[in-house]
Amino acid sequence: MDAKVVSTGNRMTGQVAAESASLSTHRLSVKTSLEDEPERADSTLSRVQSVCDDTSSELQRVATIEPQGANSRNSFRGRGALSRLVNLVVTLREWAHKSLLEEEERPDSFLERFRGPELQAAPSRNSNDGKEDAKYDHLLLKKSDVFVVAPSDDMYYRWLFVIAATVLYNWCLLVARPHVRLRSPDGAAISVYSCRACFDELQTNNWILWLVLDYLSDAIYILDTCVRLRTGFLEQGLLVKDPAKLRDSYIHTMQFKLDVVSILPTDLAYLATGIHTPQLRFNRLLRFPRMFEFFDRTETRTNYPNIFRICNLVLYILIIIHWNACIYFAISKSLGFGSDTWVYPNISNPEFGSLTRGYVYCLYWSTLTLTTIGEMPAPVRDEEYLFVVFDFLVGVLIFATIVGNVGSMISNMNATRAEFQARIDAIKHYMQFRKVSRELETRVIKWFDYLWTNKKAVDEQEVLKNLPNKLRAEIAINVHLDTLKKVRIFQDCEAGLLVELVLKLRPQVFSPGDYICRKGDIGKEMYIIKEGRLAVVADDGVTQYALLTAGSCFGEISILNIQGSKMGNRRTANIRSIGYSDLFCLSKDDLMEAVTEYPDAKRVLEERGREILMKEGLLDESAESGMGPEEVEDKVERLEASLDTLQTRFARLLSEYSSTQQRLKQRITVLERQLHHTGCAMLCDTEESNNDTKGVPSKTSDQT
Repeated sequence: MDAKVVSTGNRMTGQVAAESASLSTHRLSVKTSLEDEPERADSTLSRVQSVCDDTSSELQRVATIEPQGANSRNSFRGRGALSRLVNLVVTLREWAHKSLLEEEERPDSFLERFRGPELQAAPSRNSNDGKEDAKYDHLLLKKSDVFVVAPSDDMYYRWLFVIAATVLYNWCLLVARPHVRLRSPDGAAISVYSCRACFDELQTNNWILWLVLDYLSDAIYILDTCVRLRTGFLEQGLLVKDPAKLRDSYIHTMQFKLDVVSILPTDLAYLATGIHTPQLRFNRLLRFPRMFEFFDRTETRTNYPNIFRICNLVLYILIIIHWNACIYFAISKSLGFGSDTWVYPNISNPEFGSLTRGYVYCLYWSTLTLTTIGEMPAPVRDEEYLFVVFDFLVGVLIFATIVGNVGSMISNMNATRAEFQARIDAIKHYMQFRKVSRELETRVIKWFDYLWTNKKAVDEQEVLKNLPNKLRAEIAINVHLDTLKKVRIFQDCEAGLLVELVLKLRPQVFSPGDYICRKGDIGKEMYIIKEGRLAVVADDGVTQYALLTAGSCFGEISILNIQGSKMGNRRTANIRSIGYSDLFCLSKDDLMEAVTEYPDAKRVLEERGREILMKEGLLDESAESGMGPEEVEDKVERLEASLDTLQTRFARLLSEYSSTQQRLKQRITVLERQLHHTGCAMLCDTEESNNDTKGVPSKTSDQT
């Protein structure tokens, strides 16, 4: 009996497990098909998603164990509540995951409409030609997988930092690192170490460290040569990724020759001279152009270029002083320490025998000599004189460079402030000369102070004038995005019109109490509020009818020439600035020029203006049915075309008349010449006939 019950229970459990497994497989297959697209979109996210899928599939497996009969319902009553809870958790997880994907991938609709669709890679062509197409696709895939570094990428810039640090390491430490054994006057051997070691035994005890650093820098040099072989360049605006072209363009440069020389294994001579002769590695200094390239790119990328230039200049000066100090120490060593008053004092003296004192003394001597600001012992020997003269020449150049560069940097740092202050001084001088009232002068000075305090004194048009219109418009939209989004006329406008309008906007700042426009004034501009608050006031200037905030626009009614408007092109309200207000101004000519090619946007503006006029009772509907502005413009255009045709015809007739008159004059001249020659011939013949044949009058008369 018990065995039967057990076997029956086992069969029921097997059926339930089989059914649950089939349902779980079905649900997992549906889920996999639904999540196939997001997994293809992002491989990294798909790997993370796989872990979540395993968890959700396990939860779904538990959830699918639903009772299939009455007995099962009683036996799995608690499990049913658990399955519903698991289904709820899975649903919430999927919803949260989809929401996260939408938030990460959803672009700004306003900017997306302006920028247009992103450039997509061209799909690979279908292979229909058998092995040849398969081979071509294989070669194309292999070519596209070539690792190429773009000079504009951040990875290339980070690599420049690594190689620049390596070059700077060699430039600073190679010259100061030699281990030299000297003999003191009493014949004892003395070890002299560079500035890199604080104690004499540091060099010998840590020679492994210096070897590791040296060969690590060599490995970075070799790796940099490989990077240079895979550094792309632009050709017709596209990044070249052909390894052969990249290799040829690098090999035929002077930089390649310097790089090859800089990685020659000259330190193999350590086998003959010992490891304490790092002078053999001076060829590593020839990779200095990479350090200059890093400095140039940093100066372009940093937001504080003037400060970086000053730091860069100080670094160059410190390296020159460091090298000069090491050379002074080497000359003193070759001439003999303490041999005269100019060289370094005798190192047998405990005061000058330590490394710290030696390097600090040489650095102090080098700084005073190159800057020519201190008194040092005079040279004694000819070699010393020549070295000091050379140092003085270098010092003059350094001093001139410091004065020139620092002065130029300070001028550039204060250029904006100096220009702004010059404008204020000019305005002050003018107001003083014209005896402007004290109150108005105070308002002008406060207005300038507001501009400088809120960093609005820079002329944006002047700063961005060298950029193309596309980039200028994109910068303007990104900077003023929050304001432009609130403007209703920009909500549904085309991208081309948005570019046209944004490029024509001009910023203006108004002081508290200033009238932006008065009722009855001729309207020549429309305004968009960027910051501040404006009030629509009555004629007394106190009663407020409405309050305008950021994103509001006004003034378009008077510049649209709406048909039937009782005010014509005049302002319909008084608008006054409550505090300091930052507005965008768009002139009538610029607006008409922009909306000429976009009639839908122009129609929206006119409809909005017509609604406002009807609400205020300033629209004459009877006059509205007359000839519209478009018809007037068409008639004017037809008249202009007819006038152009008449002018063309008149010019043609005038040209024909001139040419006919010229030809007639030429013909008359020819006839006059012919008549003149004929008359002269007839007179000559008559005189000859009268002289020769006086007895034949009849013949002569006949000839006449």
